[in-house]
Amino acid sequence: MPPTRYPNTVTGHGISIIGGGRLGRSLGRSLRERGWKIHSVVTRSQATARRAVRSIGGGHARATISNDVFLAPIILISVPDSAIPDVVQELAAVAEPDARNRFVLHTSGALCSGVLAPLRGLGASVGSVHPLQSFSGVSAPSLEGRVFTIEGDTGAVRVSRSLARALGGQIVLVDSTDKPLYHAAASMAASQVLAEVEAAVQIFASLGMKRREALRALLLLTRQVLENQQRLGSRAAWTGPLARGDFRVIAEHEKALHSCPAEYLAAYRAMNRLSARVLARNPESMLAALDDISHEPAHSLRAKGVSA
Repeated sequence: MPPTRYPNTVTGHGISIIGGGRLGRSLGRSLRERGWKIHSVVTRSQATARRAVRSIGGGHARATISNDVFLAPIILISVPDSAIPDVVQELAAVAEPDARNRFVLHTSGALCSGVLAPLRGLGASVGSVHPLQSFSGVSAPSLEGRVFTIEGDTGAVRVSRSLARALGGQIVLVDSTDKPLYHAAASMAASQVLAEVEAAVQIFASLGMKRREALRALLLLTRQVLENQQRLGSRAAWTGPLARGDFRVIAEHEKALHSCPAEYLAAYRAMNRLSARVLARNPESMLAALDDISHEPAHSLRAKGVSA
């Protein structure tokens, strides 16, 4: 890998990483490959820290947070959101006066830099940098062209920009108060799509199709829809009975889904309503028709003549 395209004193002196999970290991390995010096790598045990160091290809394995992490100018916190406050308290306990001229970042998509306020009070510049990318832990994905959402103090934002650019990322600045909404949208486009496709795969499998065949068939369909969205736009890519205003078919779908766990029908109804809200030209009319379907037996429905 080429060295970082934005070398500076900060990156040359290195980065300490707290957390040895998928994201921490992937970012650490990618930064090391681009010439960044990895200093401390802190996890819950010496064994997991050593594994993380091997995966990253550099750094000093540590099982506890000590002031050694502040020997690097950048401290990257890459732990589950619920663990960040505890990490911050541990850092604050060992930081003074070492937090001055330090940049502390976390990688949470949902939390803003406010969770790092105790370290700001000790002189650190704090911020968050979140790569809009799924990390499987199997290999370090390329982050070239991926969006990195950044917010925080001026110095921390500058360092976050350097980190994102080193990895070839596209930088998007967000307001601290918008982080939860941003992350909710990202979850809708990632894990919730995964759940929806998996539910469809399980339905196909229940009808006798082999799982591998079902997954292949549905992924081909899903990819085609997304490619059409990118090429033609969302409304032009929207097909199916709801797009046509064929509410009798929707009613039959709901009737059939009663044979599945309750969450299937609830998700189907919710996704239809969301589709009406964001894709239909006359959302209120379509939503009203969907309400009728949910409250009427299928045999009593008549063509509604609602325009999409």
